[in-house]
Amino acid sequence: MLYNQCDMFTSSEENYLKAIYHLSSLTEKGVSTNAIAKKLDTKASSVTDMVKKLADKNVLIYQKYQGVNLTIEGKKIAAVIIRKHRLWEVFLVEKLNFNWDEVHDVAEQLEHIKSPKLIDEIDALLGFPTVDPHGDPIPNKEGDITIRKKVKLSALKENEETVLLAVKDSSDNFLRYLNKKKIAIGNTIKVINIEPFDNSVLVQINDIELLITNEVAENLLVKESHTI
Repeated sequence: MLYNQCDMFTSSEENYLKAIYHLSSLTEKGVSTNAIAKKLDTKASSVTDMVKKLADKNVLIYQKYQGVNLTIEGKKIAAVIIRKHRLWEVFLVEKLNFNWDEVHDVAEQLEHIKSPKLIDEIDALLGFPTVDPHGDPIPNKEGDITIRKKVKLSALKENEETVLLAVKDSSDNFLRYLNKKKIAIGNTIKVINIEPFDNSVLVQINDIELLITNEVAENLLVKESHTI
């Protein structure tokens, strides 16, 4: 049913719904048109025109000076678009040998394919994955999403051990940096030492010790840890 509703929206409209969905998670208030414009690299006036169109389709509520909020239906449709994007990312990595820093732009194009059967078959082919290559959760067919509790690696203390679940920064540059350091989702990480001067962290990853900056530790999202 939700897939059929997605057929009612253009690729541009889908991009707006997805952007507003992501921005909504960062604020308890309505999402500003300026924030949407920055996210999509477009003019605020263009955003205003689009959100009015989407409001007419009952997928968001727009009040001038109060921002934008997705309706329940809008959230579900945005989640389905995100589902397609993240399934395509998994497919590109697992079946076509893309690196995790190469998949985002390609998935941005593929997510607009309208075939429900294609997405369902890819989901089954992949074994019904629950997270994408960056550790982000994949919504189910109904648009429901299960959020795993994660903390920043920078929040851990010495002698705590954990598992890398996701990355906060999924930019190409950061992912390529992690590739160079051989840091990947699912790695076991033990905090060996924290430098008081700059909060850099000496960690052990798969039996290899590595010094990482506080900025890197801030962008690694891990499972709640335990002291060993």
